[in-house]
Amino acid sequence: MGILVVSLAPVLIIIFYVYMRDRYEREPVKMLVKAVLFGGLTVIPVIFLEKLLAGIMPPAGPVGEAFYFAFVVAGTSEEVIKFLALYLLAWKSPSFNEKFDGIVYAVLVSLGFAAVENVMYVAEGGYQTALLRGITAVPAHALFGITMGYHFGLARMYPEQRGAYLLKSLLIPVLLHGVYDFLLMLQQEWLLLVFVLYLGYLYVTGFRKMKTTSDSSVFRPVRGMDGEEDFLKRFFNE
Repeated sequence: MGILVVSLAPVLIIIFYVYMRDRYEREPVKMLVKAVLFGGLTVIPVIFLEKLLAGIMPPAGPVGEAFYFAFVVAGTSEEVIKFLALYLLAWKSPSFNEKFDGIVYAVLVSLGFAAVENVMYVAEGGYQTALLRGITAVPAHALFGITMGYHFGLARMYPEQRGAYLLKSLLIPVLLHGVYDFLLMLQQEWLLLVFVLYLGYLYVTGFRKMKTTSDSSVFRPVRGMDGEEDFLKRFFNE
């Protein structure tokens, strides 16, 4: 039970944080639960896809092998399946009615995946693994989700650029995830500083995307000349 608690604690903390950041028009709890469950279920196809991709890896040296496993086996399989889960869950939902919603749903799908993955790793590695993953891998999945959801929300709100934003919603998280894993898989001590700086970059850009998207919410109240909240002004300025 203790292992389960420490495995899920960082996931629950981040979920609560994202829920509180969605301050202007929060999503239905039912949809949030579905997002986490969808994310958890993605572990099943990801396992099969990763085994398939690992089995067809071309001959490569240590660096090439690390690159393949980071960008193709892990990065591509996990982010593609999470993207499909996000699309199936949210794209046609009437609750998905502003850009920030894309971030909310993408992060919760990512955290559903991270929760199951974390339980598996921590059950094998113990409390030390729980601590390490609680400050690295779990937040990283959420940060990949922020990037995915940011562009996913733009795709929903701006139909004239939908194709480009959907492509970014898929490809950029794959790239970010690949770089994250590649730095670790190379197993070079001197890359530890690079990894820490990269993780910091993910945090800074992730929080910036959340703030920018939240501040431009169509539901954010704007004070009019008479002191009343003017929603229409912000809506038509989007």
